[in-house]
Amino acid sequence: MKIAINGAAGRMGKMLVSLAEGAGMEVIAKVDVLDGYDKSWPEGVEGVIDFSHHSAIKATMAEAVKRNIPCVIGTTGLTADEQSCVDEAAKVIPIVQSGNYSLGVNLLLEMAKKAAAVLGPEYDVEIVEMHHKHKKDAPSGTALMLAKSVAEGRNVAPDFIYGRSGETGERPQGEIAVHALRGGSVIGDHTVMFAGDVERVELVHKAQGREAFAAGALKALEWAKGKKAGIYTMRDVLGFV
Repeated sequence: MKIAINGAAGRMGKMLVSLAEGAGMEVIAKVDVLDGYDKSWPEGVEGVIDFSHHSAIKATMAEAVKRNIPCVIGTTGLTADEQSCVDEAAKVIPIVQSGNYSLGVNLLLEMAKKAAAVLGPEYDVEIVEMHHKHKKDAPSGTALMLAKSVAEGRNVAPDFIYGRSGETGERPQGEIAVHALRGGSVIGDHTVMFAGDVERVELVHKAQGREAFAAGALKALEWAKGKKAGIYTMRDVLGFV
Protein backbone atom coordinates (compact mmCIF):
# COMPACT_ATOMS: atom_id res chain seq x y z
CA MET A 1 0.00 0.00 0.00
CA LYS A 2 1.43 3.36 -1.03
CA ILE A 3 0.81 6.00 1.62
CA ALA A 4 1.35 9.62 2.56
CA ILE A 5 2.25 10.71 6.08
CA ASN A 6 1.31 14.24 7.12
CA GLY A 7 3.45 15.62 9.92
CA ALA A 8 6.39 13.43 8.90
CA ALA A 9 8.92 15.61 10.74
CA GLY A 10 7.22 15.14 14.10
CA ARG A 11 7.91 12.45 16.67
CA MET A 12 5.02 10.29 15.55
CA GLY A 13 5.65 11.04 11.89
CA LYS A 14 9.22 9.81 12.09
CA MET A 15 8.13 6.67 13.90
CA LEU A 16 5.49 5.98 11.26
CA VAL A 17 8.04 6.33 8.49
CA SER A 18 10.44 3.96 10.24
CA LEU A 19 7.78 1.28 10.83
CA ALA A 20 5.84 1.53 7.56
CA GLU A 21 8.05 -0.80 5.51
CA GLY A 22 7.78 -3.55 8.10
CA ALA A 23 4.00 -3.18 7.93
CA GLY A 24 4.05 -3.79 4.19
CA MET A 25 3.58 -0.14 3.23
CA GLU A 26 5.56 2.24 1.07
CA VAL A 27 5.75 5.88 2.14
CA ILE A 28 5.75 7.87 -1.11
CA ALA A 29 5.01 11.25 0.50
CA LYS A 30 6.59 12.56 3.71
CA VAL A 31 4.68 15.80 4.17
CA ASP A 32 5.59 18.58 6.57
CA VAL A 33 5.92 22.37 6.64
CA LEU A 34 9.63 22.09 7.46
CA ASP A 35 12.24 22.36 4.73
CA GLY A 36 13.33 19.10 3.16
CA TYR A 37 9.89 17.50 3.30
CA ASP A 38 7.21 17.03 0.65
CA LYS A 39 4.50 19.67 0.37
CA SER A 40 1.96 17.58 -1.53
CA TRP A 41 1.04 14.00 -2.39
CA PRO A 42 2.11 12.47 -5.70
CA GLU A 43 -0.14 10.37 -7.89
CA GLY A 44 -0.63 6.84 -6.67
CA VAL A 45 -1.21 7.53 -2.97
CA GLU A 46 -3.62 4.89 -1.65
CA GLY A 47 -4.06 6.16 1.90
CA VAL A 48 -2.95 8.90 4.29
CA ILE A 49 -2.07 9.11 7.98
CA ASP A 50 -2.28 12.55 9.53
CA PHE A 51 -0.33 13.40 12.69
CA SER A 52 0.25 17.03 11.83
CA HIS A 53 -1.51 20.12 13.24
CA HIS A 54 -5.24 20.60 13.54
CA SER A 55 -5.11 23.69 11.32
CA ALA A 56 -4.08 21.49 8.38
CA ILE A 57 -6.94 19.01 8.68
CA LYS A 58 -9.29 20.78 6.25
CA ALA A 59 -6.74 20.60 3.44
CA THR A 60 -6.05 16.95 4.26
CA MET A 61 -9.75 16.08 4.12
CA ALA A 62 -10.27 17.91 0.85
CA GLU A 63 -7.37 16.09 -0.82
CA ALA A 64 -8.36 12.67 0.58
CA VAL A 65 -11.93 13.12 -0.67
CA LYS A 66 -10.68 14.28 -4.06
CA ARG A 67 -8.59 11.12 -4.41
CA ASN A 68 -11.20 8.90 -2.70
CA ILE A 69 -8.68 7.28 -0.35
CA PRO A 70 -8.93 6.19 3.30
CA CYS A 71 -7.53 8.42 6.03
CA VAL A 72 -6.28 7.85 9.56
CA ILE A 73 -6.38 10.90 11.82
CA GLY A 74 -4.21 11.01 14.92
CA THR A 75 -4.13 14.80 15.10
CA THR A 76 -5.94 16.12 18.18
CA GLY A 77 -7.18 19.52 19.32
CA LEU A 78 -9.55 20.01 16.37
CA THR A 79 -11.95 22.94 16.55
CA ALA A 80 -15.68 22.36 16.09
CA ASP A 81 -15.41 23.67 12.53
CA GLU A 82 -12.48 21.38 11.75
CA GLN A 83 -14.30 18.37 13.19
CA SER A 84 -17.31 19.26 11.07
CA CYS A 85 -15.04 19.11 8.03
CA VAL A 86 -13.94 15.60 9.04
CA ASP A 87 -17.56 14.56 9.51
CA GLU A 88 -18.44 15.79 6.01
CA ALA A 89 -15.48 13.97 4.47
CA ALA A 90 -16.60 10.76 6.22
CA LYS A 91 -19.72 10.81 4.06
CA VAL A 92 -17.44 10.05 1.11
CA ILE A 93 -14.40 8.15 2.44
CA PRO A 94 -13.57 5.83 5.36
CA ILE A 95 -11.86 7.69 8.20
CA VAL A 96 -10.36 6.20 11.34
CA GLN A 97 -10.13 8.92 13.99
CA SER A 98 -8.73 8.30 17.43
CA GLY A 99 -6.89 10.17 20.13
CA ASN A 100 -4.78 7.07 20.71
CA TYR A 101 -3.92 4.05 18.55
CA SER A 102 -2.33 1.70 21.07
CA LEU A 103 -3.91 -1.64 21.98
CA GLY A 104 -3.40 -0.99 25.69
CA VAL A 105 -5.17 2.37 25.68
CA ASN A 106 -8.12 1.04 23.73
CA LEU A 107 -8.41 -1.80 26.22
CA LEU A 108 -8.31 0.83 28.98
CA LEU A 109 -11.24 2.61 27.31
CA GLU A 110 -13.31 -0.55 27.53
CA MET A 111 -12.30 -1.14 31.13
CA ALA A 112 -13.17 2.45 32.10
CA LYS A 113 -16.61 2.11 30.50
CA LYS A 114 -17.27 -1.16 32.31
CA ALA A 115 -16.03 0.14 35.65
CA ALA A 116 -18.21 3.24 35.35
CA ALA A 117 -21.27 1.10 34.66
CA VAL A 118 -20.58 -1.23 37.60
CA LEU A 119 -19.49 1.33 40.20
CA GLY A 120 -22.03 4.02 39.33
CA PRO A 121 -22.04 7.74 40.19
CA GLU A 122 -21.35 7.02 43.87
CA TYR A 123 -17.69 6.67 42.87
CA ASP A 124 -16.08 10.02 42.00
CA VAL A 125 -14.15 9.96 38.72
CA GLU A 126 -10.90 11.86 38.27
CA ILE A 127 -8.90 11.43 35.07
CA VAL A 128 -5.26 12.54 35.12
CA GLU A 129 -2.95 12.59 32.12
CA MET A 130 0.70 13.59 31.82
CA HIS A 131 2.71 14.22 28.68
CA HIS A 132 6.06 15.73 27.69
CA LYS A 133 6.57 19.46 27.87
CA HIS A 134 6.42 19.85 24.09
CA LYS A 135 2.78 18.72 23.72
CA LYS A 136 0.75 21.68 22.52
CA ASP A 137 -2.85 20.73 23.34
CA ALA A 138 -4.51 19.90 26.65
CA PRO A 139 -6.14 17.79 27.81
CA SER A 140 -4.93 14.95 25.64
CA GLY A 141 -7.22 13.32 23.13
CA THR A 142 -6.87 10.09 25.08
CA ALA A 143 -8.04 11.74 28.32
CA LEU A 144 -11.12 13.04 26.55
CA MET A 145 -11.79 9.58 25.11
CA LEU A 146 -11.55 8.12 28.61
CA ALA A 147 -13.95 10.72 29.98
CA LYS A 148 -16.42 9.93 27.21
CA SER A 149 -16.09 6.21 27.96
CA VAL A 150 -16.96 6.88 31.60
CA ALA A 151 -19.97 8.98 30.56
CA GLU A 152 -21.06 6.22 28.19
CA GLY A 153 -20.72 3.63 30.94
CA ARG A 154 -22.91 5.75 33.18
CA ASN A 155 -25.32 6.45 30.32
CA VAL A 156 -25.08 10.21 30.82
CA ALA A 157 -24.25 13.15 28.57
CA PRO A 158 -20.52 13.89 28.22
CA ASP A 159 -20.15 16.91 30.53
CA PHE A 160 -16.72 17.36 32.10
CA ILE A 161 -14.76 19.89 34.14
CA TYR A 162 -11.09 20.64 33.45
CA GLY A 163 -8.98 21.31 36.52
CA ARG A 164 -10.08 23.28 39.56
CA SER A 165 -9.21 26.68 40.97
CA GLY A 166 -10.53 28.93 43.70
CA GLU A 167 -13.54 28.33 45.91
CA THR A 168 -15.08 25.43 44.03
CA GLY A 169 -17.43 24.21 46.73
CA GLU A 170 -18.27 20.60 47.52
CA ARG A 171 -17.72 18.11 44.72
CA PRO A 172 -21.11 17.21 43.21
CA GLN A 173 -22.00 13.56 42.73
CA GLY A 174 -21.56 12.37 39.16
CA GLU A 175 -18.94 14.94 38.22
CA ILE A 176 -16.26 13.75 35.78
CA ALA A 177 -13.03 15.72 36.06
CA VAL A 178 -10.04 15.81 33.70
CA HIS A 179 -6.60 17.13 34.63
CA ALA A 180 -3.56 17.70 32.40
CA LEU A 181 0.07 17.63 33.56
CA ARG A 182 3.05 18.59 31.40
CA GLY A 183 6.74 18.07 31.98
CA GLY A 184 9.96 16.40 30.95
CA SER A 185 9.92 13.70 28.30
CA VAL A 186 6.88 11.68 29.43
CA ILE A 187 5.44 9.95 26.37
CA GLY A 188 1.98 9.49 27.82
CA ASP A 189 0.54 8.43 31.19
CA HIS A 190 -3.20 8.13 31.84
CA THR A 191 -5.00 7.28 35.08
CA VAL A 192 -8.74 6.86 35.60
CA MET A 193 -9.55 7.02 39.30
CA PHE A 194 -12.84 5.84 40.79
CA ALA A 195 -12.88 7.15 44.36
CA GLY A 196 -15.48 5.71 46.69
CA ASP A 197 -16.04 6.35 50.39
CA VAL A 198 -14.32 3.13 51.48
CA GLU A 199 -12.13 2.18 48.51
CA ARG A 200 -10.48 3.54 45.39
CA VAL A 201 -10.06 1.83 42.02
CA GLU A 202 -7.41 3.09 39.60
CA LEU A 203 -6.94 2.08 35.98
CA VAL A 204 -3.54 3.08 34.63
CA HIS A 205 -1.76 3.03 31.28
CA LYS A 206 1.83 4.21 30.78
CA ALA A 207 3.36 4.34 27.33
CA GLN A 208 7.00 3.24 27.19
CA GLY A 209 7.50 4.17 23.54
CA ARG A 210 5.73 5.57 20.50
CA GLU A 211 6.01 2.32 18.57
CA ALA A 212 2.63 1.09 19.85
CA PHE A 213 0.87 4.23 18.62
CA ALA A 214 2.54 4.15 15.20
CA ALA A 215 1.97 0.43 14.69
CA GLY A 216 -1.70 0.89 15.57
CA ALA A 217 -2.12 3.77 13.12
CA LEU A 218 -0.58 1.71 10.31
CA LYS A 219 -2.84 -1.20 11.20
CA ALA A 220 -5.83 1.15 11.15
CA LEU A 221 -5.03 2.40 7.64
CA GLU A 222 -4.68 -1.13 6.29
CA TRP A 223 -8.00 -2.02 7.94
CA ALA A 224 -9.75 1.04 6.48
CA LYS A 225 -8.83 0.18 2.91
CA GLY A 226 -11.98 -0.96 1.15
CA LYS A 227 -14.33 -0.05 4.01
CA LYS A 228 -17.48 1.93 3.32
CA ALA A 229 -17.51 5.67 4.04
CA GLY A 230 -17.85 6.67 7.67
CA ILE A 231 -15.97 7.55 10.84
CA TYR A 232 -14.43 4.63 12.70
CA THR A 233 -12.39 4.38 15.88
CA MET A 234 -9.51 2.16 16.89
CA ARG A 235 -12.01 0.08 18.81
CA ASP A 236 -13.66 -0.74 15.47
CA VAL A 237 -10.28 -1.74 14.07
CA LEU A 238 -9.57 -4.02 17.03
CA GLY A 239 -13.07 -5.52 17.03
CA PHE A 240 -14.06 -4.14 20.43
CA VAL A 241 -17.29 -2.70 18.96
